[in-house]
Amino acid sequence: MIKQECLIFKEVAETKNITAAARRLHISQPTISLQIQNIEEHYGARFFNRSNKGVTLTKAGAIFYDYVCKMLDMLTNAQQEINKLSEDHRGEIKLGATLTIGEYVIPNILACLYQIRPDIDFKVSIANTETIARDVLERRFHIGLVEGPVPDNKDLKIENFGHDELVVVVPYHHPWAKKGSIALNELTQARLILREVGSGTRKVVELFLKENGFALENLNITMELGSTQSIKQVVATGLGVTIISALTVRKECEDKILKTIRIKDLCMDRPLNIITNINNYKTKEEGYFIDFLHNPDLFTRALQMEYPVSDFKLMPEE
Repeated sequence: MIKQECLIFKEVAETKNITAAARRLHISQPTISLQIQNIEEHYGARFFNRSNKGVTLTKAGAIFYDYVCKMLDMLTNAQQEINKLSEDHRGEIKLGATLTIGEYVIPNILACLYQIRPDIDFKVSIANTETIARDVLERRFHIGLVEGPVPDNKDLKIENFGHDELVVVVPYHHPWAKKGSIALNELTQARLILREVGSGTRKVVELFLKENGFALENLNITMELGSTQSIKQVVATGLGVTIISALTVRKECEDKILKTIRIKDLCMDRPLNIITNINNYKTKEEGYFIDFLHNPDLFTRALQMEYPVSDFKLMPEE
């Protein structure tokens, strides 16, 4: 059985849904069904119980699933070992990054790295923390960069490489801009613009407020937007204030368009983490990249770069 069939079987087993597996693999549903049928016929066993709710593994399917995972791991390791032998192999790093890091940190990091190591190619995909953690575990990415909490899994290695702070952001000439900080209850007086329900940033804001005996329902939320960039533009026009990542407004603050202020006695800090699979072999290029992130001087230099280069291979979010 070829690797593609193994990947299809594994995806169906884990999603428990042929349609979901087809969507994630970018393969038609009939093709998925045919491949599963061919596998079962080849081994003379039924690997899935089918129902209107989806599919589940039979006892034979569970046994086969364990072997498929081991085989895919072996194939991945074999590819990595072969790559090590290729003297003219150009290093490539596949990264997964959450939205804030992917849009406001990664471009500067790659621009800085390009000046030091132009021999390394990058492919970056932006997704939420849960998706990135899953893809690192399934070896779609070798490295994930996320902000905030990481799903608990014994196979994930978590390393901190920086921090991010959520701050109140107002127009540069807003009355609060001169104060530098406000009391938490002063937020009730403002028209608040937040990320949409379900976004990671909003969840963190809600958690910090809750820990301080405050609920979002106490605030005057007049607008919810699905993009940090949209929120910044709306705030800049004077239609309200927001609570977002300080990393995302560095340029606007330097240009005196927006101003960040803090809430008294409330630090909304969250870690920036590197996540890797402890079972993965780490290439020299990946080791170099991780060491770069752990170097405070290089990391700071990267964040301060004003003109990131644009010839990196970026993959759009699936």
